[in-house]
Amino acid sequence: MKKELRFSGSGGQGVITAAIIYAEAAVDEGKEAVQSQSYGPEARGGASKAEVILSDYKIYHPHITSPDVVLAMTQKAADKYYADLKENGLLIIDEDLVPNAPNFKNIVKIPITKIAAEQVGAALYSNIVALGAVTRLTDFLSFDAVKKAVENRVPKHTIDANVKALQLGWDAAKVW
Repeated sequence: MKKELRFSGSGGQGVITAAIIYAEAAVDEGKEAVQSQSYGPEARGGASKAEVILSDYKIYHPHITSPDVVLAMTQKAADKYYADLKENGLLIIDEDLVPNAPNFKNIVKIPITKIAAEQVGAALYSNIVALGAVTRLTDFLSFDAVKKAVENRVPKHTIDANVKALQLGWDAAKVW
């Protein structure tokens, strides 16, 4: 098994952190994983993406050629980063921040930022809500491995809120 995922949004949304957590969970499950990232010159607000490759065997080329999954947290990210998605891949979008969804056959729309703001208490948890949705929709990694990686990566005083965000993303994805 080899899977390629791209997490995209704007600087400050935490897509890079989400990808790092996802890669750490993969390693904890005994998979090979590589994670890379790029972002515009603006620290916040510029386009950003982070990519993760998961595999059961050695990864010799650490760059994504055609992702199996693309998460797009903004319209700009959706427009810019979904084009090379595999034909049978999955596009996951924040339905409120991507009002003009690309014309793609396998698309899941979830109000990611709205869930974070209204049910966790701050939009800054949207990356972890998205991570919960990605985990459920892809079934590449176990929820428990991702939860453990979240608990190990986030500041101690935010663990409960982040675990809640992860669970809410997981729950929101069951609708699809």
